[in-house]
Amino acid sequence: MVYYAVVDLTGPALDDVKRRAKRLIRQRMRALRGAIPGAPRSDRSRAIAERVLALPEVEGARSLASFWPMEDKGEVDLRLVDERCRARGVRLFYPSAVPGNRDESVPGFRLVEHLAEMAEAGHGFLEPREDAPVALPGELEVVLVPALAVSELGHRLGYGAGFYDQVLPRFCPPGVSVVVAHHFELLAELPTDEWDVACDIVVTDARVIRVK
Repeated sequence: MVYYAVVDLTGPALDDVKRRAKRLIRQRMRALRGAIPGAPRSDRSRAIAERVLALPEVEGARSLASFWPMEDKGEVDLRLVDERCRARGVRLFYPSAVPGNRDESVPGFRLVEHLAEMAEAGHGFLEPREDAPVALPGELEVVLVPALAVSELGHRLGYGAGFYDQVLPRFCPPGVSVVVAHHFELLAELPTDEWDVACDIVVTDARVIRVK
């Protein structure tokens, strides 16, 4: 006689499976990033930046949110996007963990008129000044989003802080969210929770995927 065990993967049990799956994917992607030498990683970042710059949404944008790369973690470097967009007068915003005012508890993006204004604020990347103007909902036409892993459906896996899951719904729509990743970080699917926010476009060094 054969006995079968029934596993109830709902509620807390399913949540635990998702947490463990996300943790394993993060570990795997960190290891893969760490195995890529600096020069090839820079080449991948440049290819991603060029694809981002070729997007019609970016070509026509007058305001855009980017991010400063965490180089020690091998994150995609989009400083070329900043350079090209700034040269044609685009207003550039960057993530800030500091809320805009006492009534606004959620972090967001702040205007950066000169990259020299940015400084390390204890989060592993450069951030805008705390007194820089805050982006208002509806002000950003494009939001560029980093990821450790991304699915073809636009879902992303970050480092677990939840910054973009908090801020993206405030800006996109009407803005367009573009998640960037190395092509080896593109997966068929990812474990997701109800609070995970999918992006509109996925850009890797090999492909552009329009999700929505």
